[in-house]
Amino acid sequence: MELSSERVLSPLKMSQTASQGGQPAPGDGDYETLPPHVSVTTHMTAGAVAGVLEHSVMYPVDSVKTRMQSLQPDPNAQYRGVYEALRRIIRTEGLLRPLRGLNITMMGAGPAHALYFACYERLKHSLSDVIKSGGNSHLANGVAGSVATVLHDAVMNPAEVVKQRMQMYKSPYRGLWDCVRTMTRVEGAGAFYRSYSTQLTMNIPFQAVHFITYETMQEWLNPQRHYHPGTHIVSGAAAGAISAAVTTPLDVCKTLLNTQENVALTSVNISGHLSGMANAFRTVYQLGGVPAFFKGVRARVIYQMPSTAIAWSVYEFFKYFLTKQEARPAGRNAK
Repeated sequence: MELSSERVLSPLKMSQTASQGGQPAPGDGDYETLPPHVSVTTHMTAGAVAGVLEHSVMYPVDSVKTRMQSLQPDPNAQYRGVYEALRRIIRTEGLLRPLRGLNITMMGAGPAHALYFACYERLKHSLSDVIKSGGNSHLANGVAGSVATVLHDAVMNPAEVVKQRMQMYKSPYRGLWDCVRTMTRVEGAGAFYRSYSTQLTMNIPFQAVHFITYETMQEWLNPQRHYHPGTHIVSGAAAGAISAAVTTPLDVCKTLLNTQENVALTSVNISGHLSGMANAFRTVYQLGGVPAFFKGVRARVIYQMPSTAIAWSVYEFFKYFLTKQEARPAGRNAK
């Protein structure tokens, strides 16, 4: 269902313009072209809601992806596909097992995505003004997405580490706080950021491709930049699928650094804890060659397509809704 279309908006705009002596009503037109009017709080609220929904709706598929990226999986945790994996996990480990770690993910996703979207929107508009006199600039989109990722990952990385350890087959942790306490005691606080450099190395190109693809699709499908749910869903899905596929090798390395998969590390005579992107790349290649870098690629794309579509459609809806709410007092004051 489209909440706005040219057929519906045109008569409304004409009547509002006529009633106000030819002056457009506050809040009319393209909500995305009102950065001075849209507060940082609006972007942060919309981003937080979008982030929580993005990570929670498709979370069971994310759990499967983590297991499928295991380099030396237990024989009982070797899966042929996403659907078969979900069915086996539920049958052998319980209905709620695919949701293990969801709590820490939601705790991290809200603030991480609030910073992420607020930073992206502000920086995108500022850079576009400099680079292209306010027009859409792919360079501005890519740079803004990359900078926003640094803030996002600083908040989200500890949650990702705990989440992936709890998702693994036969995870030794009883729950969230047991995992946090055990990691802190045994490996130190640095364990929560052991994969941060790899996460950034993966997410900066991921988000650059993601935002450039999304904005390009919007130029094609929604050049007027009105609120149009269908275009946000399609653009978000395409952006998620493409960026997920091209960055899968880095995601495999990140998973290895986060989970510190004991069986895999022992098989290549690594004692202690694996750290560093270069070491992770070398270890992945030793264990499975080039194909190992694409373990779980299908699950990753299946997870990212709807997740990113959900994130963008929810974010754009809340941005639209909150912008209109903020415009109402201005409209009343103008009268």
